[in-house]
Amino acid sequence: MTDDSLMDQPSVMVAPSHDQEPKLEPQENAVSPKPVQVFDARQQRINELRLKFCVRDEFPITKNMIHADGTLNQDYFRPPKGAKAEVVRKWTEKERELLISGIEKHGIGHFREIAEEFLPSWSGNDLRVKSMRLMGRQNLQLYKDWKGTEQDMAREFELNKAIGLKYGAWKAGTLVADDDGLVAKAIEEQWPNAAKASAAASAATGSGENSSVSTPINDEDVEME
Repeated sequence: MTDDSLMDQPSVMVAPSHDQEPKLEPQENAVSPKPVQVFDARQQRINELRLKFCVRDEFPITKNMIHADGTLNQDYFRPPKGAKAEVVRKWTEKERELLISGIEKHGIGHFREIAEEFLPSWSGNDLRVKSMRLMGRQNLQLYKDWKGTEQDMAREFELNKAIGLKYGAWKAGTLVADDDGLVAKAIEEQWPNAAKASAAASAATGSGENSSVSTPINDEDVEME
């Protein structure tokens, strides 16, 4: 084949193969991560803390909570066979109406009587909490023996809400205490007769404290029936 014939041949370009990936040379001084070792050390520390704090001699049942190496005993945390899941009760509109009827008849604070007559499936403490939401007040002591209709309760709710929003003390649908005593002062101004009656009751018992005017932060501080 002559040189001229070679020049007449069409040129062919060879495309690079996509299957051939460039090889990267290993970098010197590269440090490979060791997540397994870090996890193992952390888990070992957790196990040590469990062994130190979880098992209590005064509570024998805790001896079965973890294994000898500090790992959790999963059987300990499984519910017993045949255990029934707790049924979550839903507060219905009908029950709300019954609570209102109970308050109209017995008054705030007499939740045991209300439960026995109107809502036997709910405890007195349950109804106390529901009444807090109904009246818009966390501390119900100033409402002790108070009776009213649904419209009266709605009015009280709005008054309490207005005070709570004004002083940033409206939490979870109820008026709560503030550190500066502004809520207590507003309550005394809004319900002067109730505040005076509370003060008189405190003086009669010899306590000398007008604690009913202030609203406790924790509703567990309110002791009623």
